[in-house]
Amino acid sequence: MSTSIPLARGGAFLLHPAGSLPQFTPEELGADHREFARAARDFVEGEVLPRDAEIEKLDIPLTVDLLRKAGEIGLLAIEIPEAYEGLDLDKKSTLLVLEEVAKQSSFSTSFSAHTGIGTLPFVYFGSPEQKRKYLPKLATGEWLAAYALTESGSGSDAMGARTTAVLEGEEWVLNGSKMFITNSGFADVFVVFAKVDGRKFSAFIVERNDPGFSVGPEEHKLGIKGSSTCPLSLDNVRIPKDRLLGQVGKGPRVAFGILAIGRFKLGGACMGMAKRVLGYTLRYAAERSQFGRSLNSFGLIRQKLAEMAARIFVGESLNWRTVSYMDEAMGSVGWEEEDAAGRKMEAMEEFSLEASISKIWGSEALFFVADEAVQAFGGYGFSQEYPPEKIYRDCRINRIFEGTNEINRLIIGGGLVKRAASGALPLLPAFEAARRGSALPAFDGPLAAPMRRLEASKRQALLAIGQAQALLGAKLNDNQDALGLIADLASELFAAESGLVRAERMVLAGHRWKDLARDCAELYLHFAQGRIATASRALLAEVLEGEALEAGLQELASLDRAPETPPSRLRDRIATVLVDQGKYPIDLI
Repeated sequence: MSTSIPLARGGAFLLHPAGSLPQFTPEELGADHREFARAARDFVEGEVLPRDAEIEKLDIPLTVDLLRKAGEIGLLAIEIPEAYEGLDLDKKSTLLVLEEVAKQSSFSTSFSAHTGIGTLPFVYFGSPEQKRKYLPKLATGEWLAAYALTESGSGSDAMGARTTAVLEGEEWVLNGSKMFITNSGFADVFVVFAKVDGRKFSAFIVERNDPGFSVGPEEHKLGIKGSSTCPLSLDNVRIPKDRLLGQVGKGPRVAFGILAIGRFKLGGACMGMAKRVLGYTLRYAAERSQFGRSLNSFGLIRQKLAEMAARIFVGESLNWRTVSYMDEAMGSVGWEEEDAAGRKMEAMEEFSLEASISKIWGSEALFFVADEAVQAFGGYGFSQEYPPEKIYRDCRINRIFEGTNEINRLIIGGGLVKRAASGALPLLPAFEAARRGSALPAFDGPLAAPMRRLEASKRQALLAIGQAQALLGAKLNDNQDALGLIADLASELFAAESGLVRAERMVLAGHRWKDLARDCAELYLHFAQGRIATASRALLAEVLEGEALEAGLQELASLDRAPETPPSRLRDRIATVLVDQGKYPIDLI
């Protein structure tokens, strides 16, 4: 295995033995973090959840009032520098708050759109004058923000936008339309993307009362019905010259940089909601009886509960790993330093692959949890009178938000190929080392056996990815099937390793829930091994054929490893704890 690259580099987890890289776990959170998270929990449970039914009726004045109350206690100011009346807290604080706010999906959407894609363009790309004008208002909720990128003909292909901007004297004149714009029913300020001279994609600041700017009717959506989503129309909208955000032609940097930041947040929010779903599913399974027995005593129901918990544990683990990498990289740059915003953005972008993994993995894990909740509730799960029906609809958007999961798979796969080609991520040396069939590293911790199994799976992935890179080179970027498989391999390895490392730390520390953590991590590893083996075989089949393919498949098969503990036993032990506690018990605060 190569160890020639710095540890704090995006994608490095592929090239180092399982568990050898530094990893932050949520059990290390300090008192200040936990106190701030409790404030967020108190706000959500005291102010937001009791108004759930009203929020879902699209009560915009209520949503605005709740956002401003969130501003009063600092929840809107977390990522705004202190110089502009913000708190300038780390991304860990953001993740904790989003896990709590996520418990009401519609409000969470409004909150995240304002604090994330609505506010952060000003933080990272605004001029000092723009920051002074807008950020203090956004920090308190006096003004609320929205982000206008999507058009009817350009969704994933954002560069295909047709909205135009023309400089006439001291004013920009904007013409075009946007659609699916979150918070548009009440936002005071919009970050709008348009092309200067028909080709230079750029970002602009448009205020709600600008002449020629109008907001269309609310969309009728599958889920998150309590969030505002409207189209926008720009008909000769004239704005001052200084409302250009950033530089002409630098819109892609604004658009995609901000979306990349939002991806790890979405992963965290998904785990916050997944905990709530597991909680009410446990309550129902305890109260509901069939054939004279409580539902939670049946093996196939217990299986669902255990697999929901395993995904929550692993999802938390990978999210905290990702956010800590970002915090460490960004923390070395002070806002008072030259080009601080640009350098902080570059630090976050270093881990864009891990952020995309958080987004994909979290959104798909939550959908799994929501689907299993519907199934556990049976016919009642299909009824609007019970909670699973709503979350099933609400969570579907997460696989589309912040770039579709398909686009994010291309970002991961393409990013790894690009880094490998540039030498920033030496995959070919790691591939050659794997081909030589050197012995797997020795592991001596309490989870040594599952770590060894994970290392064998990592070698399978390296063999397949390396073979694809060696044979196709730059042409690999044109094979979306292969890039998707590479992304899945990277995601499963990152997730499984994150869960195992966290569980091992909890065992070594004698944590109260160490046994539950270990069982969750091992159960997930069982499923990850199968998916890694399948994806590795499929990737080889993309680039090899005949005898070469057969030899490659045999090499992969030699690395298959059976679990030490039957998955059914792990599931039963996990379910026993869940049923006894009536909730997912590993509470971070």
